[in-house]
Amino acid sequence: MRKEKSKGKIKEIILKHIVNNKKEYLSACMIFLIGIILGVLFLNYMQEAEQTEVKNYIQNFIQTLKEGNTTIDQEALLKSSIKSNVIMGIFLWFMGSTVIGMPIVYLYIAYRGFCISYAISAAIAVLGTGKGMLFSVSSILLQNIMIIPIFLALSVSGMNLYHSIMKDKRKENIKVEIIRHTIFSLIGIMVLILAAFIEVYGSSNILMAAVKYL
Repeated sequence: MRKEKSKGKIKEIILKHIVNNKKEYLSACMIFLIGIILGVLFLNYMQEAEQTEVKNYIQNFIQTLKEGNTTIDQEALLKSSIKSNVIMGIFLWFMGSTVIGMPIVYLYIAYRGFCISYAISAAIAVLGTGKGMLFSVSSILLQNIMIIPIFLALSVSGMNLYHSIMKDKRKENIKVEIIRHTIFSLIGIMVLILAAFIEVYGSSNILMAAVKYL
């Protein structure tokens, strides 16, 4: 009963947060969408030699997994993934805490959309729609189901801090907003660490199971 109440309260808090910041989330999603579109366009307008290089890389990677010629060092991969996610969280916290950092946050949102779109588009272009989607879901999508919402939430938190600094320049209020942004960012970073575990122990195992169908 308590667990159900706790889950309901957490859901209510999340929904309230999204509703209260719908303009900021809409802006972040639009920028992310622009990055996705750019990723697709970039792949389509690549030179033939570059497309061949991408094709060879993906095919060689899959063939290596099929032949079992490589072993995944999950411990090293976990450390690398945690480090990458924590750095991303700290980067968004820091940039969101500075007035001049927000344009960089916007660019980073577009960059993340670009990278995900490019990776998925490349897989589909090389393997076909069915196999490309299977490869993307098994290797990219699972952890990003957690990473993308947190990434957007941290960006929105930075936007809110920026707007607060611009509207109310009293030191006490700015300090409160920075503390709020920091706490929010710490929670986000903890979720990103969890996403790293899912990537290493979830996505990598799913990919190894799915590779025989590619």
